[in-house]
Amino acid sequence: MKFALFPGCVLDGAAAEARTSLLKVCGRLGIELEEIKNWTCCGASHAQGVNDLAALAINARNISIAEHMGLDIMTVCNTCTLQLRTAKYRLDHDAKLKEKVNGILQEAGHPYAYKGTSKITHFLWVLDEHPELLEGNILPEGLNGARVACYYGCHILRPEEVMDHGSDRYPEYFERLVRRLGGQPVWFDANRLCCGFHAQFGAEDDVMKRTGQIVKSAGKARAELIATPCPLCQMQLDMYEPEGRDAIGDTTQMPILHLQQLVGLAMGMSKADIGFDRHVSGKLQLKLG
Repeated sequence: MKFALFPGCVLDGAAAEARTSLLKVCGRLGIELEEIKNWTCCGASHAQGVNDLAALAINARNISIAEHMGLDIMTVCNTCTLQLRTAKYRLDHDAKLKEKVNGILQEAGHPYAYKGTSKITHFLWVLDEHPELLEGNILPEGLNGARVACYYGCHILRPEEVMDHGSDRYPEYFERLVRRLGGQPVWFDANRLCCGFHAQFGAEDDVMKRTGQIVKSAGKARAELIATPCPLCQMQLDMYEPEGRDAIGDTTQMPILHLQQLVGLAMGMSKADIGFDRHVSGKLQLKLG
């Protein structure tokens, strides 16, 4: 199984542990990844507010490179997935828009036209659709029954017609994966709320409260850790967990893990292997690894 990897900006910097743990886990699972050469930022849900056509062209360019590689695209970021799939959905349903965007790419000197032949998926969806990848790769005890709060984040869920993987209101595929990893998924009230990452600078007080509320909700459900398939959500909950506690006057502390780190632990990787020590919450006790 091979994919064109669209890493997104954050895996090259602030969440470098998300990249290293992904490569280690995919290597063990037999998922071959070839990074899209000269990819550009997806726009991170902001670019289209400035220039919608430019945002479409940027993502059409990224997808066209994967098409030239003859591969479907895999991401590990909810926002990247949303932006790429939104661009694909719009271009595949509007021939005139597709022609216009391809004209922009040609004028810019890009060698490939967007065709619409490459699918776009997320690492979480790959594991959900191919449970056989886990066979023989997970320890007998796996996560040893750890209580995992599955925090989806909003961009992997909505809009349902674009993301098109299970229900956006009552998703269950992350929980299904945790069971396959030998963990115990914990339902908590805030599991589908937006973390506020993209509103950090415009509504800081509200975002800090939301961060605190999400962690508190997981703690109230007696979760031992929070795992998320989105590096932006992980950064928001992890980096600002102390400020979130202060914002709502709470004392809950919780390890916050990337999805691939959780899978790595179930494989028997150590906390050092998965880069847990890079997290703010890495100072907390993690019973696994």
